[in-house]
Amino acid sequence: MSRLASAAVLAAASTSTVAPGTTGQALGYPSLFLLVLIGALVPVVPTGALVSSAAVVAFHRTAPFSLALLFVTASLAAFLGDVALYWLGRRGMRSKNGSRWLKAIRSRAPEERLEQARGKLADHGIAVLVLSRLVPAGRIPVMLACLMAEWPLRRFARGNLPACLAWAVTYQVIGILGGSLFEEPWEGVALAVALTVVISVVPGLVRRVR
Repeated sequence: MSRLASAAVLAAASTSTVAPGTTGQALGYPSLFLLVLIGALVPVVPTGALVSSAAVVAFHRTAPFSLALLFVTASLAAFLGDVALYWLGRRGMRSKNGSRWLKAIRSRAPEERLEQARGKLADHGIAVLVLSRLVPAGRIPVMLACLMAEWPLRRFARGNLPACLAWAVTYQVIGILGGSLFEEPWEGVALAVALTVVISVVPGLVRRVR
């Protein structure tokens, strides 16, 4: 499934899960939490598009409190997913034969991006980790650089917390802006998905052109 198709599917899911009313919210937020958590562990789920789309629906159909709950849900799920993936990666680094999780991390960190991440991490430390979640395809190379630098889990978690908070705020703001421009939620969702896809695709195209 393409990135655009995945984003569209998750956007459609968000419009049904983050729904008005107590029952809809009771079902919607656990679903959102689970999807973002899975997306952090398996970096093929467009979690940014999901959060932005859910923010559009929350902006149109629910009270402001729901936007705050959406922020907490998304940032917590992203943080726990990152920490779990890093812990699994550390286990693989300590094992003689590695692990499938470590291999998956390595497969998503091209050598050039990894070398850049290692250099920036050595120069700027935690600041690079914070920014890595806001840069498309930047999270995994920086995470692998932290693993190769033998950062303890506590240090990684300390830097990853503000990274996840900034990530959740960024994509939620995209959703709120999209929702504020249109009267119908689906129009805002379409714009939010389009923006998140553009944000994720353009840097890769620029690198290929270079």
